[in-house]
Amino acid sequence: MGIQTSVYHFSRRIETRARNFAKTRSVAEPVPIAPPAGGSSDIELLSKAAGAARDLRQAIAEAVVGQTDVVDSMLITLAARGHALLVGVPGLAKTLLVASLAQALDLSFGRVQFTPDLLPADITGTDVLHELEGDNSPGQKRRLRFLPGPIFANLILADEINRTPPKTQAALLQAMQERKVTIGTTTHALPDPFQVFATRNPIEQEGTYPLPEAQLDRFLLEIHVDYPSEKEEREVAYRTTSGKVPLISPVMRAAEVRALQALVPRMPVTDEAVSLAVRLARCTRPMEKGAPREVAEYVRFGAGPRGSQALVLTGKARAALRGEAAADVDDIRAMLLPALRHRLVLGYRAEADRVGAEDVLLAVKRAVDR
Repeated sequence: MGIQTSVYHFSRRIETRARNFAKTRSVAEPVPIAPPAGGSSDIELLSKAAGAARDLRQAIAEAVVGQTDVVDSMLITLAARGHALLVGVPGLAKTLLVASLAQALDLSFGRVQFTPDLLPADITGTDVLHELEGDNSPGQKRRLRFLPGPIFANLILADEINRTPPKTQAALLQAMQERKVTIGTTTHALPDPFQVFATRNPIEQEGTYPLPEAQLDRFLLEIHVDYPSEKEEREVAYRTTSGKVPLISPVMRAAEVRALQALVPRMPVTDEAVSLAVRLARCTRPMEKGAPREVAEYVRFGAGPRGSQALVLTGKARAALRGEAAADVDDIRAMLLPALRHRLVLGYRAEADRVGAEDVLLAVKRAVDR
């Protein structure tokens, strides 16, 4: 259903789904929450979310060929008000994806190219000495003025985040967690919305500084960007050598993005979905009863509570962008890999046997589904 769907038909659809859920399972959030200020009910916002997601996909497709799964994961990250790590080899349009999303949302866009000599102030900004004009008072001719860095934008592309030292990485990740920056004794709030899409090149090892596990855990999703198909790559070759500049028209505004992000936490979720999310996260821990053999053999540390939180929140966001009345177990299963694969710490045996985090998570999924 799109934006033009009437509130009446959409409300009937939600009522039908609610009755079906009530017959077969309990819902974890049965208490209705008052509509947000501004006159739009949650039903209207849900209808608009489904249509806006469709329009955003079409707008981004004007500049980016294919990568539909990546775009969907980015939209889920956006709706869930989280941050994402894009992993892929160079040349797969990671920068173009984030820039196109910012254009389609009519949001400000900041790009930071991470290098070994980058300093925290190069990202966050710094206080500079400012000469005052027309002030003859002694001692008042200079004053410190804050000069904002590139992080003061709605969407930030942290390009090759693993190429800068931990001190600079920490400055960015603190801003991601607290959504504010402290320079000297003054705290500056970041724009709302504020979200970071960081990129990491998996084949580059020399001169890199891998993110510590505690900092990786702050990313809501790890999105893998794969090679395009042959047909898509042919279209890329045509488009990028024709000289035609793609035009992306905004389909949402900042206020609409904030309304969508406020809607997602209010989305209902079934008890079964929450239980599945918790069970999946717990079964990635080697000492957990019922964890599969692959976890005991290959995993040193499993996902923490942020893992189950990420599964539930992104499940809600996925349901909202599809126009669903509530998040269910299918939404949790769909988000398993991007929500948990960067939260596992594998042992040396996994590397020796060429077993990756995705292999372990698929084994966990099979064990939980039995």
